[in-house]
Amino acid sequence: MEQSYIDSFKRSLGKYVPAEAVEPLFGFMAQHKVHLHITRERFSKLGDYRWPQGSHRFHEISVNGNLNPFHFLMVLLHEMAHLNTWLQHGNSIQPHGREWQAQYAALIMQYRGIFPAEMQPLLTAYAARIPLSRTLDKQIDAQLRHYDDGYSPATDISLNSLAPGTRFHIAARPDHHFIAVEKRRTRWICRCREDGRQYLVSGTAQVVVDD
Repeated sequence: MEQSYIDSFKRSLGKYVPAEAVEPLFGFMAQHKVHLHITRERFSKLGDYRWPQGSHRFHEISVNGNLNPFHFLMVLLHEMAHLNTWLQHGNSIQPHGREWQAQYAALIMQYRGIFPAEMQPLLTAYAARIPLSRTLDKQIDAQLRHYDDGYSPATDISLNSLAPGTRFHIAARPDHHFIAVEKRRTRWICRCREDGRQYLVSGTAQVVVDD
């Protein structure tokens, strides 16, 4: 791998994650030959992992590029845990089963010191519990939003906090208006009030309740 490519990759990665995370993340990506894709905002998910198959000869991870550095890192660790789990078990286990949870917890502890001091006890408590605590998971998601540009406690409302039937729009996309229909694990089925179509929206999306 040419040094110029390495330097360029590190500079690009440093735009999205805390500076202290760049070197260990680069080591992971280089070791496993990961293709990292930084995407536009996606309402349905924050990141994903694809194992090598067919024409895709490499591990592929994508993360939404609009996330703050700590949120980006957390999502990246989530997808790295999927890669580690696939290396050990292939497709023979549940995507978010105990095997993945153990890998995720280990990565959280490895990178815990990079997160803000006020988050570290929460991360430690979360990683110490297998199965992972959904309550702590929601608390971590809420805490991560505190580091968004322009964050205000008065507008800190996630889709997960709404009741079915609530009318809302996504804070970053005020031109699209929805009705919360039904929660499906980590995402919600929502009906767009403009076109009547149904969409999957991440439960952690920051929203504004409409009158």
